[in-house]
Amino acid sequence: MIEQVLSNRNMKEACAHVVSNKGSAGVDDMTTDHLTEHFKVQGEQLVASVRDGSYRRKSILGVAIPKSNGKTRLLGIPTVEDRLLQQAVHQAMMPRFEVEFKAHSYGFRPKRNAQQAVQRAQQYINEGYQHIVDIDLQSFFDEVEHCKLLQLVYRKVKCPATLQLIRQWLRAPILVDGRLVKRRKGVPQGSPLSPLLSNIMLHELDRELEQKRLRYVRYADDFSIYLKTKQEAKKVGNKVFLFLKNRLKLPINRAKSGIRRPIGFTLLGYAFVPTYVKGEKGKYQLVVKEGSWQSLKQRLKAITRKTTPATLAERMHRLKQVQRGWLHYFRMASMTGKLRDIDGWVRNRLRYCIWKHWKKPERRRKNLMQLGVDYDHAYAWSRTRKGGWAVAQSPMLNTTITLKHLATRGYESMLDHYKKVAPHLNEPLYT
Repeated sequence: MIEQVLSNRNMKEACAHVVSNKGSAGVDDMTTDHLTEHFKVQGEQLVASVRDGSYRRKSILGVAIPKSNGKTRLLGIPTVEDRLLQQAVHQAMMPRFEVEFKAHSYGFRPKRNAQQAVQRAQQYINEGYQHIVDIDLQSFFDEVEHCKLLQLVYRKVKCPATLQLIRQWLRAPILVDGRLVKRRKGVPQGSPLSPLLSNIMLHELDRELEQKRLRYVRYADDFSIYLKTKQEAKKVGNKVFLFLKNRLKLPINRAKSGIRRPIGFTLLGYAFVPTYVKGEKGKYQLVVKEGSWQSLKQRLKAITRKTTPATLAERMHRLKQVQRGWLHYFRMASMTGKLRDIDGWVRNRLRYCIWKHWKKPERRRKNLMQLGVDYDHAYAWSRTRKGGWAVAQSPMLNTTITLKHLATRGYESMLDHYKKVAPHLNEPLYT
C-alpha cells in the first residue's frame, strides 16, 4: 500500500488538496502557500525518506479554539509537510474502508452531510420513534486508545510502512504554550487523517447498532438512537453505554447524555418543534436552536460594529460570506420570521456605520441631499443631537438609506437568499 501512497499522482493530488484547504502553519512556520514550491524541490527527498524508513514526523502545534459554552478545544496543527503525507495516506485508505461504512453514518464521508443526518432523524421522529437515546462522548478525539485504533486499521491495512506512519502521527507530541506534551492516546483534531480514523473507530459502534436493528443517526462522534417507548430506550441506552465503555474504551459524558423527547432535543445545531398543522398530530419540523442564533448574531455584530476598521464594501462582502455559509447549513429549518427580524437589525447597524462614517454635519448634509432629501430637512437632520443608533432606526436614514440603496452597495437580505436555497421552497442543492 505504501507505493500507492507515495505514487506521483497520489502525492500531487494530496498536495493540491492541502493547498486548497489552506489552514495555519505548524511548528515550522511553513504555510500552505509555500507547499507547492516546497514539494517541487523537496518532494523526491520526502518520498525517499518514507521508503527507507528515515522519515520522522514533527511535533504538533496546539492551538486553543473557543467553544460556544465558554470552554476551549485544543486543536492540533501538524506541519504542512506532515499534512501532505497524511492526506496521501487518507486518499489511499479511504476507498478500502468506505465500502464497509454504514448508511446511517454521515460525517466526513463523500456525498454525505449534516443535513442528511438531520433529515433522517426527523424521519424517524415523524414515524413515531420519539424516545431518543442521546449519547455524548466525552472528549472523543482526546480519548481514543491508540492500540485499539491500530488494531482496527490493521484489518484493512496490512502494510507495515503505512501502519508505522500512522503510529508516528498518533504518538507525535503536541506543543502547548511553548511546552512539549507527550500523547499516549487521542487523535489530534486538525489532522487530515483524523476524520477517517474517527469513523474507523466508531464503525464498530455502527456494526453493533445495525446487528440490533436499531434506528440511529451518527455524524462523527455525535450519535442518537430512536425508539418507540421509554422502556426500550432505557434498555438500549444501558447496553450502548456498556459497549462503549468495555469494547471501545470510550468514556461517556453522563451530564450531556440521556433519554430525550423531540422537544428539547437538538442535533447538529437543529431543534425540533411540532408542526401545528391540522391532521398532522405528532409530526415535527426543523428549526434552528437558540444557541446557533446567538452565535450568528455575535458574528454579524462583529462585522457591523462601527469601530471595526473596514469600508462598507468590505463589510458587505464579509456579511455575504457569513450569511450565505450559515444559511446553506441551516437551509432545512423553518425560520422566515426570525430572518426578517435579523435582516432589519443588520440593516440598521449598517445605517449606523454609514452615519458614523459621514462624521461631520456638513458631509452628512451633502450626502443626505444626494439621497434625495431637500435642503431644509438635510440641514436639520445633519445637526441632530440624537445618538447614532437612534438615527439609524429613525426616518432620517430609513427613508434615505433604503433597502434598494443598500442593494446597490452589495447588500442581500438573508431572507431573500433563504428563499432561493430552502429545500421546502425550492429544489434542494444536493441530497
